Amino acid sequence: MTTPFSLDQGGLLVRFGGETLRITPAGPDALRVRARPGLEVAAPHVDGLLPGDFGQADVMINGERASVTRGRIRAELSIKERYGADVKREMILRFVRADTGEELLAETRPHFAGPKTRNFKALATGSWKLEAHFRAYDGEALWGLGQPQHGRMNLKGVSTSLLQQNAHVAIPFVISSRGYGFLWNNPATGRCEFASNITRWTADSANGLDYWITAGDRPREILRAYADATGHSPALPDWALGFWQCKLRYRNQDELLEVAREHKRRSLPLSCIVIDFFHWTRQGEWKFHPEEWPDPKALVAELRSMGIETMVSVWPTVSASSENYKTMTEQGLLITAERGVPVVIPFPDKDPFGPGFFTYYDAFNPRARDFHWSLIRRNYVDNGFEHFWLDACEPEMRPNHPEHVRTALGNGAEMMCAFPLLHEQRYREGLNAAGRDGVLLCRSAWVGSQRHGVILWSGDVWSDWDWYRAQIPAGLHSGLSGMGWWTTDIGGFYDGHGGSEEFRELLVRWFEFGVFSPICRLHGFRVPEGVPPPAKGEPVTYGQETFKIFTDTGGPNEIWSYGAEVEAVLTRLLHVREGLRPYLEQAFAHHAATGDPVMAPVFYHFAGDASHDDNSRYMLGDALLVAPVLQPDTDTMSVPLPVGETWVHVWSGARFAGGTSARVACPLGECPVFVRESRAAEFAAAFPSLRA
Repeated sequence: MTTPFSLDQGGLLVRFGGETLRITPAGPDALRVRARPGLEVAAPHVDGLLPGDFGQADVMINGERASVTRGRIRAELSIKERYGADVKREMILRFVRADTGEELLAETRPHFAGPKTRNFKALATGSWKLEAHFRAYDGEALWGLGQPQHGRMNLKGVSTSLLQQNAHVAIPFVISSRGYGFLWNNPATGRCEFASNITRWTADSANGLDYWITAGDRPREILRAYADATGHSPALPDWALGFWQCKLRYRNQDELLEVAREHKRRSLPLSCIVIDFFHWTRQGEWKFHPEEWPDPKALVAELRSMGIETMVSVWPTVSASSENYKTMTEQGLLITAERGVPVVIPFPDKDPFGPGFFTYYDAFNPRARDFHWSLIRRNYVDNGFEHFWLDACEPEMRPNHPEHVRTALGNGAEMMCAFPLLHEQRYREGLNAAGRDGVLLCRSAWVGSQRHGVILWSGDVWSDWDWYRAQIPAGLHSGLSGMGWWTTDIGGFYDGHGGSEEFRELLVRWFEFGVFSPICRLHGFRVPEGVPPPAKGEPVTYGQETFKIFTDTGGPNEIWSYGAEVEAVLTRLLHVREGLRPYLEQAFAHHAATGDPVMAPVFYHFAGDASHDDNSRYMLGDALLVAPVLQPDTDTMSVPLPVGETWVHVWSGARFAGGTSARVACPLGECPVFVRESRAAEFAAAFPSLRA
């Protein structure tokens, strides 16, 4: 009998049952698996993996069995008989540790009547709805998958969409406690399910199956392999380690400058101030409104003279009333619809006609990316701006129906998850060409976004305790998905009322978390002044239709906006952040070199810590253990400490043995933070209790 196996491209080629499957080396301990009905596998529309020459894998072929070994991982394939089935022979694939033979991950065996384990449901010639089924394992823990908002640390038992949405970021890479990392290298929208009986990955429309799998002894080894395969973050500019001031929204140049000057008058640290949306003329013109922002170049120069960097918000949206709409339409530079009116989102604009209907420039078209960047360069970069807030870059669609979208590469369901990657890539290319060391703050990301110098922020989250609690695992999963540059809107984005005692407490606790996060940034759409605070338990109101406030401004959101008591606490915390900057500089440099996240679960640094489900503690760098206050009216907390170290409470100087729980006071401004005793001297500038 002729074998279905053959050597090919440094790995193994399999043709069996009308399907072609290729397994090739893709790193020191990694394999790439691609499959497709027909005679050949297809290149992905957008590839999250960097190209490389990975040499030859160790391939063994023995009749109806074969294996592909690369370092510590081996793929084993065999043809099995299935009695009672219409098609009696099937291909079985599993992955094991090459050194021990221990199973890491295996495909499921299908029902004898189907569907198949790798199931391709035809949509049209060359595209399929795709499902891949794998075994589920008792006791397995999984982390990563981008930035969720479900609040859970262990993804086992979670079902989630692979769809970019505001606050929900889909990066289809997971780390398993079983010692493997798995990348679903497919930009299609879909779903991922880690059930107790099966693991299932789904693509709504794809030209083939494509995934990457690696083996490692610890999560650290696996994540480092992923960073090598998809790209490392560049060095973070030193200024970005400080405090960022932001609100929705500063209406004009004078208003923004006055806030910066007030920071200096009060001797408050400030590294960056952000110009939010509607500074423009119309969406899709990508330039300042000349009456409100008469001299952007002078604005940047004055702020920089004060030691403050400026960031400006840019949306990829295009209005039909934009001066560029006709050109972009005729040249095919816009995302359009498969049928009907070519719009994907209703939103307000700086337009006398009020809210309009918009589309997006087509980031999948290199000519569209170049056209968009040419306007960004002319209207922003040439005026001194080099830091960009790439908002709404999922792209945000309402309703979110990717299958109704047409791009230069095909239907939106096949590739829309990769829109932010290509959008960010063109900004990085343009900034590099202009010799600018810019930073990108983005609301979405995909596989490899980290290599473009992207700070992922957790989107427009609500100002309540449930959403606040969800930010800790959101940041941890982001780091375990490669996005070590991460931040959240301190205080939340929606429904924060400056006159509410409940909100002021939440704001302080969130600020504590922000100070001990990778990037420290205050932002929010605060209720305008004059609107009375709600009674306890009642919903927040903005006093008018919120879209109208978008085009004007929300309430104040500076640290002096919430009364003297709050200001004093936040001022102290700002100086703590300044004292942490030398330490954070080392942590970010280490992240750039290795891929280790700046903010990581405790088990990432302490292998013996059984905290796989813990969403309440984390390590900031490798020396600080942080336990945010996650409940209102909290005076004391008990925090488990990892073994193998003596830990020092940074606020009091009290020492605690590792492996015990430390019960400490946590007044406003002092969430529980501990430092390894051996490293305590490094933090004397931030914490007086640690000074000799």
